Amino acid sequence: MDITCSVCMRGCTLKEGQTGFCRSRKNTGGVIKPIHYGKITSMALDPIEKKPLAMFYPKSQILSIGGSGCNLRCPFCQNHPISMSDGSDLQTMELSPEKLTQQALSLQKAGNIGVAYTYNEPLIDYEYVRDCAKLIRKAGMKNVVVTNGSFTQEVLLETLPFIDAMNIDLKSFSRDFYKEIGGDLDTVLRFIETAFQKCHVEVTTLIIPGKNDSPEEMTKLSQWLSALSPEIPLHITRFFPQYKMRLASPTPVRQIQKLARTAQRHLKNVFIGNC
Repeated sequence: MDITCSVCMRGCTLKEGQTGFCRSRKNTGGVIKPIHYGKITSMALDPIEKKPLAMFYPKSQILSIGGSGCNLRCPFCQNHPISMSDGSDLQTMELSPEKLTQQALSLQKAGNIGVAYTYNEPLIDYEYVRDCAKLIRKAGMKNVVVTNGSFTQEVLLETLPFIDAMNIDLKSFSRDFYKEIGGDLDTVLRFIETAFQKCHVEVTTLIIPGKNDSPEEMTKLSQWLSALSPEIPLHITRFFPQYKMRLASPTPVRQIQKLARTAQRHLKNVFIGNC
């Protein structure tokens, strides 16, 4: 029996035993199930600023975990070894929500404030994020999600009650750009609007030469964010050659600075990264 996955905007229709575009969800017995639940590929105690979050518990540390897979296909992905993998070629460890909570609590003396779900796209396995976040919240700690925001409102609303902060990639303000990477701009904008009502939100835009680096696009992007709130932090970050764009040139620092000044006309909290 064919089943349509309702987790993201792609709406993959899967036959029995078939895995979706994200490489993380599968039709098993007529039910779409996550196949990497609790399988962790990456774990580190990171500065909160690395997420990046600049205005959420600054100078603190957060236990960061990641799995494998993603529902976009960005040719510039910095975490492509895990995000573009189905997990079969990766070394993983099983980490139940209970064990993750214990690990997070054990690191409080090192400055840990909670758990960040990051590195790959965490919400393709939203059930794991939800289950962990419930226990982390119950333990009195914080939950952070770093996401591309390319998910249905149903998934967001099921997860959001347990999330304290999000960093959401707004990769471009161009629908054509999102089509190139297999996404949908309007889905991300709705995601940001909803998340902003319920938790602390910061936004990141990676500037890629010749793709999303025009002042006109940055004006539209920052004006849209400002209409939600001029207080929303925007991180404008510099591209370095990665994955399928290894032969491209890094973003000129002057262009990053120019776009930051453009954004500052509309937003009060603009941060420059990777310069």
